Amino acid sequence: MGRYIPNTDQDRQEMLEKLGLHSIEQLYEDIPCQVRLKDELDLPAALSEMELVRHMKDIAAKNKTVDEYICFLGAGAYDRYIPSVVKHVLARQEFYTAYTPYQPEISQGTLQAIFEYQTMVCELTGMDVANASMYDGASALAEAVCMACQATGREKALVARSVHPQSREVVYTYSRFRGIKVHEVGYDDGRVDAQELKRLMSDDVAAVVVQTPNFFGIIEMLDEIAEVVHHFGGLLVVSVNPISLALLKSPGSCGADIVVGEGQSLGNPLNFGGPYLGFMATTQRLMRRIPGRIVGQTVDLSGNRAFVLTLQTREQHIRREKATSNICSNQALNALAATVYLSVLGREGLKEVALLSMRKAHYAFEKLISEAGCSSMFSAPFFDEFVVKVPVPVEELNRELLEHGIIGGYAVEKDYPELQGGWLVAVTEERTKEEIDVLVREVGRR
Repeated sequence: MGRYIPNTDQDRQEMLEKLGLHSIEQLYEDIPCQVRLKDELDLPAALSEMELVRHMKDIAAKNKTVDEYICFLGAGAYDRYIPSVVKHVLARQEFYTAYTPYQPEISQGTLQAIFEYQTMVCELTGMDVANASMYDGASALAEAVCMACQATGREKALVARSVHPQSREVVYTYSRFRGIKVHEVGYDDGRVDAQELKRLMSDDVAAVVVQTPNFFGIIEMLDEIAEVVHHFGGLLVVSVNPISLALLKSPGSCGADIVVGEGQSLGNPLNFGGPYLGFMATTQRLMRRIPGRIVGQTVDLSGNRAFVLTLQTREQHIRREKATSNICSNQALNALAATVYLSVLGREGLKEVALLSMRKAHYAFEKLISEAGCSSMFSAPFFDEFVVKVPVPVEELNRELLEHGIIGGYAVEKDYPELQGGWLVAVTEERTKEEIDVLVREVGRR
């Protein structure tokens, strides 16, 4: 919302006259009288600009932010360090105010940025092609399930219960209106239950959906899962944490057919929940099934390097029956943030971020077990997030930690009733040894 609205009463009157109207009420004549507000809004008296700014600042000050609190909460959104150059590039007006680059002759900068983003996503995931970004990680996962069903001609998907609960809900919502039957696969020691997966697999399964590291922070065995899925002619859809790919084998090298994920960790702040960035990559065989659009590289009439929108699968561009999605925009500015972030860090920088996160997470895990009275819930290896059982009710613990300037972990029992007392703790490169020690000390006092 703008802090200053320049329209005067005279401006409004002139606009009405241009429209041939006498009052603003005439603009709403098509709205039935019974649904119109009859009385004035119950609002307090108007404030001066100075009073209003002070009032809004007082309200904003009630928020508890990661600038003031030590954050160990992850569960899909992570407090990571963002180099200052990311914001600097994003604020440039040619990017900040850019619209969809339908006219390549005047959009070369934007198109090149998206092309570089796609290239980096492919390098991270080990896939052949990536699109020009999705809305967020959850909807990207749901789109991947729909894409798999279209590609295979099947209408059944198996989703691991270790996939983020909110992402699973989005998959259910998309699937419900597309006639896709979704079944869950349980977990064993925090990982996909391989035996249950084998029992549930059949020739009518279009896709198996897994996440690695999964919601519990545990690394899944993709090679083994891919072998089972492909034996029945299904597609393996993998949701990934992009930071982890600096250390782990790429999903593509493990047999994934479609790779998606939440790109918030790549240079995008928490933003109180959004906007975030979904990425999607796939094999060349499935390239024409991918939703959204793809920027390609070509040459112009003079033989110079140039960029264009290559594949566009939205109804606006092709026949409705051939469209693979109704995505009508993308998160280009968020994707640009990811591109700048990855460019600045480079291969070794991203690896260092991943190593720092992993080592600090394992340090915190060991300290919570040995000194704070927590116990391990799973024995499988994890990356930078883990679940421990705490000695007191999780919500009570989090309230007390907040009083000491610490944003605690996530109560997994909200989504997994069988994991009572489970506390999902995330440790990124931002956390220091001193902050981790403070967490351990405060938890140990309970």
